[in-house]
Amino acid sequence: MATITIKDVAREANVSVASVSRALNGGSGVTAETGQRIRDVALRLRYIPHAAARMLITRRTNTIGALLPDLYGEFFSELIRGIDLAARAHGLHLLVSSSHDSSEDAAAALRAMQGRVDGMLIMSAHVDDAFLRANLPEDLPTVLINSPVQDEAYRVINVDNYAGARAMTKHLIDTGHQDIAFIAGPENNFDAQQRENGYRAAMAKYASKVEPVVVAGDFTEEAGFRAGEALLARKKRPNAVFAANDMMAVGCMHAFREAGVCVPQDIALAGFDDIPVARYVAPPLSTVRVRIVDLGRSALEAVASMLENPDHQVTAGPTFGCEIVVRETCGARGAPASHE
Repeated sequence: MATITIKDVAREANVSVASVSRALNGGSGVTAETGQRIRDVALRLRYIPHAAARMLITRRTNTIGALLPDLYGEFFSELIRGIDLAARAHGLHLLVSSSHDSSEDAAAALRAMQGRVDGMLIMSAHVDDAFLRANLPEDLPTVLINSPVQDEAYRVINVDNYAGARAMTKHLIDTGHQDIAFIAGPENNFDAQQRENGYRAAMAKYASKVEPVVVAGDFTEEAGFRAGEALLARKKRPNAVFAANDMMAVGCMHAFREAGVCVPQDIALAGFDDIPVARYVAPPLSTVRVRIVDLGRSALEAVASMLENPDHQVTAGPTFGCEIVVRETCGARGAPASHE
């Protein structure tokens, strides 16, 4: 069967090729009646517009690129879900890649997307002002998620990780725990740094006589498991553990269970993010709730707004607050959570 072309639609509708193009691409210059007739003919002939040709006319791909640190785990699944929900509402498609473990990987991913996307969402530990200017076109609408970059050329949407971690640490202290250990995230990760800073600030203010204990982690369950083993091996065990994300908290809980240590009776435990699995582990995990889906949706809405209003000045994005979610692992089920 021969491929139906735009010329076939024009001939059948008794209009010019230009009129078909304008009608199918939402342009002006055709009457409502003519536009409807063209669309009816295109539907009847099962005409599929050629994407490359449409790009040449509209100079748009209707695709947004998303560069994330990783594509594994519930946090990124929820983040992508939020981005995708907003993208579909705007008639946009997604091209998603990971920056993996190096700035070279991040740069290669951005280069591969150039010319194929109308805008970028970037969440990566490898990104700073110099990196962005070296690897992105100046006029490409770009939104950064959870980034320390402060540059008028880019809109930044952050989570208040510092306040969330500070509030959870204070909640654990208010619950009666003093010796609170912290399982940190990746060393160069902005979120992880802010969460550790929040933990240290709360310990300094509300448990100043206790030395903070920080164990290395990398946001994975395996790291949480190893951290749990390391904490149990200490001469003085903590009476509470606060992990910088829920995945590590789940891994830590497994290490405690294997050692016969009960949560929260022997050691209280808390995480950060409130990924879906947090409420279903046993016992359910106390955590700091980040509205992950809303974070992704807000980032896509921001880049869509930049596309629709290219002449508008780039403004600072919102900072998402956090909420303490009290479940069973912190030993304070039903107790009021602290908010700061």
